[in-house]
Amino acid sequence: MTIFEALRHDHDTQRELIDKLIETSGDTKTRHGLLEKLKHELQEHAKFEERYFYDPLIFKDLTQEKARHSIAEHHDIDELIEELESTDMSSPAWLATAKKLHHKVHHHLDEEEQEVFQLAGRALSDKQKHDLAQKYDANMH
Repeated sequence: MTIFEALRHDHDTQRELIDKLIETSGDTKTRHGLLEKLKHELQEHAKFEERYFYDPLIFKDLTQEKARHSIAEHHDIDELIEELESTDMSSPAWLATAKKLHHKVHHHLDEEEQEVFQLAGRALSDKQKHDLAQKYDANMH
């Protein structure tokens, strides 16, 4: 398994969770549960993705700009999660923020898979791709 396959697996989980979250309504156990799951998934993924994927990419001219951009987007996603947590779940503002988060998460994951992975594929050796996947997977799962 390569780092790209490991990350894509978790991206699919995140897409599924955010898609389900915006289908919920009101201050319900389902909505609370999905938000908690999504928050945990996004935070853990970002932490280990930054450590085992973006850290080596920051040091390469080819990938530094994309790596910095993606890390900044992780921060934007964290802020939207915080906003959701401080907003009344039964208010229209909550769903509006959840839809912003939905857009941001999908944009971020698509950009990583379509742009960052391409550059990283050229910047990382085959051995690095496998070693990073092992480290990421061991810590994430």
